[in-house]
Amino acid sequence: MTQAQGGIRGWAAARKGHLTRLRFTSLRLRLVVVFGLVALTAAVSASGIAYWLNREAVLTRTQDAVLRDFQQEMQNHAGLLPELPERYELQRTAQNMANSSQRFSVLLVAKGSDGEALYANSGALNGFSVQDVPESLRAAVNETQEVDSSNKYAYHLYWQRIVDDGTPYLVAGTKVINGGTTGYMLKSLEPEAKDLNSLAWSLGIATGLALIGSALLAQAAATTVLKPVHRLGVAARRLGEGKLDTRLRVSGTDELADLSRTFNDAAEALEKRVDDMAARDEASRRFVADMSHELRTPLTAITAVTEILEEELEAESGSMDPMIEPAVRLVVSETRRLNDLVENLMEVTRFDAGTARLVLDDVDVADQITACIDVRAWLDAVDLDAERGIHARLDPRRLDVIMANLVGNALKHGGSPVRVAVRAADDSVVIEVRDHGPGIPEDVLPHVFDRFYKASASRPRSEGSGLGLSIALESAHIHGGEITAANSPEGGAVFTLRLPRDASELAQECEGEKNS
Repeated sequence: MTQAQGGIRGWAAARKGHLTRLRFTSLRLRLVVVFGLVALTAAVSASGIAYWLNREAVLTRTQDAVLRDFQQEMQNHAGLLPELPERYELQRTAQNMANSSQRFSVLLVAKGSDGEALYANSGALNGFSVQDVPESLRAAVNETQEVDSSNKYAYHLYWQRIVDDGTPYLVAGTKVINGGTTGYMLKSLEPEAKDLNSLAWSLGIATGLALIGSALLAQAAATTVLKPVHRLGVAARRLGEGKLDTRLRVSGTDELADLSRTFNDAAEALEKRVDDMAARDEASRRFVADMSHELRTPLTAITAVTEILEEELEAESGSMDPMIEPAVRLVVSETRRLNDLVENLMEVTRFDAGTARLVLDDVDVADQITACIDVRAWLDAVDLDAERGIHARLDPRRLDVIMANLVGNALKHGGSPVRVAVRAADDSVVIEVRDHGPGIPEDVLPHVFDRFYKASASRPRSEGSGLGLSIALESAHIHGGEITAANSPEGGAVFTLRLPRDASELAQECEGEKNS
């Protein structure tokens, strides 16, 4: 790997780490969001309550002061007017009332000496007129109340808040006690509205600051809490990658520290268990390899003897005693089976030890399969559908082993004819071996490639070694290929072998990993 490639991968890993921390499903982001929502809810609720209480307090205080002053002015000035005042008297009284400390606009309504209604205002606020007074307020002011022990006056003071061109106003009205002059008051609440707007802005800014503070606090809390969790996740991934010496640095006495100690204890126990299992597995492989190697020497001698016995059986002279002929045939058959078993055990041991290697060559797949079937005298029982010209770079010996196991298994356990089809697919070669037997039971399908697997406990002995399909699968894997087993909808079992057209790339990768 070059330095530039390492830098690019490091940048990509760092960017991926940042994206992982910021993804919407991360605990860090959820903590920040929850803290933010709680702070936002609390701040908005507190600000809303504070604004509502201050608003009511400000408006009520202003309103009470204005209404109290207006009622006092009505008693002190409008109450002194005659029952049928003159216009100038009404105007002077309105101006005097408007000069109070509250500076509101006044409108007085009374009957003149000629019986016509007289109107007089203080002249402020663009001329306060009766049309500016809501009709419902005028009706309430002019309504005569029944005087009794619970109600001492026939007329009362009424008020209402209105908004005109975006400006809030307070409108109030009442009649003097004798029922003569009617007075209306108009007071602008714009200063109070500005004060309330300033308060709302202040509360909004305080809410924003509280939200930012809660986000920073959540970030700090998340960093404090999640940093050990992140280290634990990294250590767990390293442990899953096979780095069993991974340990966490333990500091503190809190729950996270206890979790780190538990992880270290578990990792230590796992490392010890894996080391023990690896040692036992290595000893087992060595035992099988040594046993198979030691068996080859006596088997060589036994095989030579059985070949002589087999020649005697096939001789026309009839020198073999008919009484011992079945026993001799059994010895010959079992010797061959034992020899195959030893060879298969040694092959399995090479796969387990990782010492199996490919001897690659450019071959015509159809010719190779034809030779495999022909040398075993299976041409009459096998229907071969393979066009010449499909070339691949692979190990011819291991392809022969694969096809011998697949075709032999189909002939032994399936039904004739066995059909072998070869086709090219993209960068691979696909070989299908199909028989016309009863198929493979569904509960057996997941185990057909297991070593020494028997489909029925009542059949503990079989003619094969129980390793053929397992060796075929391992031979496909070392090429970078795969074998699958299934049942055909038309009946029978189908084994599909898929091999790359060029297995040299995989061999180079495996060699590079070994050297590294």
